[in-house]
Amino acid sequence: MRPLTIRMTTIAACVVCIAGAGQTADLMLGAKDLRRIGTGPLIAPDIKGLPANPDLPAVDPNLQSAEARQLQGLIARGVSQGFGGLLYDNRDRDHSALKRSLFPNLTFLTYDEELKRRGLDYGLAGRILIPATVFGNSSTALTAGLRARSQVRLAMTTPGGPAQAYRDYVANSLYVYPEHRDHDAVDMYPANWPYTLVSQGSSGSDKPFLSAVAMSLAALPADTRQALEETGLIVPTLQMLLRRNLGMVRSRDTYLSAAAHPTVFMSEWLQPGRMIGQAAALRPEDIPPMVRLNIVEDGFANKAGLAGRDEHLFDTPSAIARIWRNLEWQREMIVSAEQTKDPNGRELRFDWVLLRGDPERVRIKPLDPAATSARITLNWHDMFLLPARSTDDAARQTSRVDIGVFAWNGRVDSAPAMISVSFPTHQERTYEPGPDGMMRLARIDYDAIGRGAYYDPLLHWSAPWVDRLSYLPDGTLAGWTRDQGAAVTRFDAKGNLVDGREVTYQIPSNPKKMPLLEYRVFGQQD
Repeated sequence: MRPLTIRMTTIAACVVCIAGAGQTADLMLGAKDLRRIGTGPLIAPDIKGLPANPDLPAVDPNLQSAEARQLQGLIARGVSQGFGGLLYDNRDRDHSALKRSLFPNLTFLTYDEELKRRGLDYGLAGRILIPATVFGNSSTALTAGLRARSQVRLAMTTPGGPAQAYRDYVANSLYVYPEHRDHDAVDMYPANWPYTLVSQGSSGSDKPFLSAVAMSLAALPADTRQALEETGLIVPTLQMLLRRNLGMVRSRDTYLSAAAHPTVFMSEWLQPGRMIGQAAALRPEDIPPMVRLNIVEDGFANKAGLAGRDEHLFDTPSAIARIWRNLEWQREMIVSAEQTKDPNGRELRFDWVLLRGDPERVRIKPLDPAATSARITLNWHDMFLLPARSTDDAARQTSRVDIGVFAWNGRVDSAPAMISVSFPTHQERTYEPGPDGMMRLARIDYDAIGRGAYYDPLLHWSAPWVDRLSYLPDGTLAGWTRDQGAAVTRFDAKGNLVDGREVTYQIPSNPKKMPLLEYRVFGQQD
């Protein structure tokens, strides 16, 4: 996943390079093309894909696949708009790029030397907002150090990353990134969202998705694409088209199930011919909405657990993520989708679907006839095994619950909005029934480092002790006993020592070591 060594060529800024027949056009983005409004992102307001050249074929004539011939016919008959106006943004300096000969009317975005020097052409997208229809990729990852991770996990776990991903989502920009070791034996992602596409594998695994996305965009009728662009619905619609037409998804019921909405996609599941067909048949009056969520009642706290960390990983309109940090067995939240509006004013009804998790431990109760809002009740989950989704896939472990929310306008389902809850299963927790029959925590082993259990250093911590909780006859917490090597320490229900001394916790900052929780005792012994 490390970038290839490439030779940079200096080209004057703001030059449109039109290639010869049978080749693509390059559109160079220069530093002087960028603007910044307030504290927002850099914006390239005048950048958009070039018009189609009628002297060039829509698809490489040497490409003999069924979907290539299908798309060529649709464009030739005037059913589909083609590649005019579309921008392709490769963000790994041609390490894993679309072949320029595939789609001769596709515009390739390039960057001047100043933007390259600043790294704005490389890695995770979003630092430059391009108000045009853009798709792209970066076959890169953070490959060294304790914080090694894929680009999408980086976006999910970095302040501002989720908001940036959502901003691209509604700005008609879709990017593909490989999972690179984040989705092998264990799904390492703390959330799921519809903002990006993640391919199973490392460098080059993103290429089949780029072709499928490119051809689906080109297959849209001109009036449909215009309506999608004006309403910021290009990417939600692309997500629906890809998921609705996966190889294992042959019905609406299957679309409204876990089969269509994994964290990471395998290229073997793609059915570009079906995607092209549905895109070409999509009319402006039938385009699906983008589901918008908001929290009505939130059972997750701003400070929880011994370290007092926030349980809110992110809140964005189409993806909400929580981290279960406190010690309770059960949590609850009420979520509404009432802010979702159909672009054609149709009435909507909603489906709330458990995509991942134990159905015995997750209960979803719609609160009105159209299921505009729902009460979600969750119980603690230990790490569990996800079965393989196909013969090409592998079973893997996960520590996350996903709930998908879909809007139905009477003609087509929307892409999902996602509610994710991740569990710190690097902690070993034992829950037992109390006198009222409700489950309560009996023991928690915080020593992930001692057990060799991985945890994400950007989200979690380890501590070298085991706590055993005790309860009063009425079931309320009495305190706990901490075993730390040969030492045994007793705490009261408020978390202080039983002799009255106060306890505080901290995580010393050390970028070279996994986060380790420590505690200090203050005051005199009674």
